[in-house]
Amino acid sequence: MKKLLLLTLLAASISACSSGSKETADNDWIILFDGTSTDGWRAYNGDALPAQWVIVDGALTFDTEKKLESEMQGGKDIIYGAEEFDNFELYLEWKLPEGGNSGVFYHLKENVEGGIPEIAPEYQLLDDLKWEEINNAKLEEWQKTGADYAMHLPDLSQKIVKPAGEWNTTKIVFTPERVEHWLNGKLLLSFVPWSDDWYAKKAAGKWKDSPLYGTFKTGYIGLQDHDSPLWFKNIKIRKL
Repeated sequence: MKKLLLLTLLAASISACSSGSKETADNDWIILFDGTSTDGWRAYNGDALPAQWVIVDGALTFDTEKKLESEMQGGKDIIYGAEEFDNFELYLEWKLPEGGNSGVFYHLKENVEGGIPEIAPEYQLLDDLKWEEINNAKLEEWQKTGADYAMHLPDLSQKIVKPAGEWNTTKIVFTPERVEHWLNGKLLLSFVPWSDDWYAKKAAGKWKDSPLYGTFKTGYIGLQDHDSPLWFKNIKIRKL
């Protein structure tokens, strides 16, 4: 009887510890956008949020008319400028119009030589289903949703792309030991940053002449504008 009581108390103790750990983990999230405020967000290399970035129906929206890729100018990329992050788990929800194009940057630095893509790694966001048809052009897999842009390809067998106008979920996990890209609950790719393989891919590809690309180990989270409508919500991050 005493043995049974001891086991029961031990089980209750373990359960309480597990519940406490989960609650603590949940409380570790830093809300970057909650649907009501743009506090912390501003233009890249700027002091204020560009006027076209507004909140509509609880979403952080780039409010403009839809354009073809050839007509887009961009230049209104934004960052969460309140804090820089090194190792993290980032979660957000997003949707694009037909033919839409965007991206999520991390370890982004300001006032350095080169444009944002030449500095910061990018989780690519694209309307995979309609972009090529609308723009009458062919893309490589490293240019499509979920890719570590121009570096690492997603596993197509795990890739679930929702049609334009529907919400997707994205998760990026970054540590020096492993980076993960998730889309709609599926792990698309993983790689080891600053490994021999990473440097080989950089030297052989688009960033071979971009010495700063991916070199910063801390920096801002950024959202890319291609001068076409965008929607983001439930953006949160936790430090690892």
